[in-house]
Amino acid sequence: MRICVFCGSSTGRSERYISAARSLGRLLAERDIGLVYGGASVGTMGALADAVLEAGGEVIGVIPEQLVDRELAHPGVSDLRVVADMHERKARMAGSADGFIALPGGAGTLEELFEVWTWAQLGLHAKPLGLLDVGGYYRPLLAFIDHMVAEEFLRDAYRDMLIVASDPAELLDHFGAYRPPRSKWPDVPESVDSAAAMAADAPPLPRAE
Repeated sequence: MRICVFCGSSTGRSERYISAARSLGRLLAERDIGLVYGGASVGTMGALADAVLEAGGEVIGVIPEQLVDRELAHPGVSDLRVVADMHERKARMAGSADGFIALPGGAGTLEELFEVWTWAQLGLHAKPLGLLDVGGYYRPLLAFIDHMVAEEFLRDAYRDMLIVASDPAELLDHFGAYRPPRSKWPDVPESVDSAAAMAADAPPLPRAE
């Protein structure tokens, strides 16, 4: 099993974000869950990957050519996949993972999370996804998501797809019990191959390897 973790090339203003990334990394290795992530050696991305590697876990890094130098590709990752662009990066990450977690991060982290969440709503995959809500970081976002539900732009069932926990062990436990709701369009193929690729304007997604 592998989990794709969306996180940032920055560390944030508080040490707790780095600490949470390290805790999640150690836990993934302890549970024999491989990490799929953005391939960088800096920020919470680097802290997460370092923790998995130090605990003897598997790490797959996926990074676009133009970001190899800017984000400082991690030299310790044995399986570092350099791809053409961001579209291919997201497709490779999604196709190589069995679930998704977003650590606190910026616009890129949210964009990655919302894309795989949208794919889940469309029935393009049935993988669990969640937020590791460190110190209430995602509380304002969750309030807005609840506002989307109240204004009837998002169904309760799709809101419930997003698993939220402040403890990484609790989050992974919820992943193990996850059962996806029915998609908006039952006739859409339940696959992460060509349909998800069209949604992302990206190459076809490989299945988790």
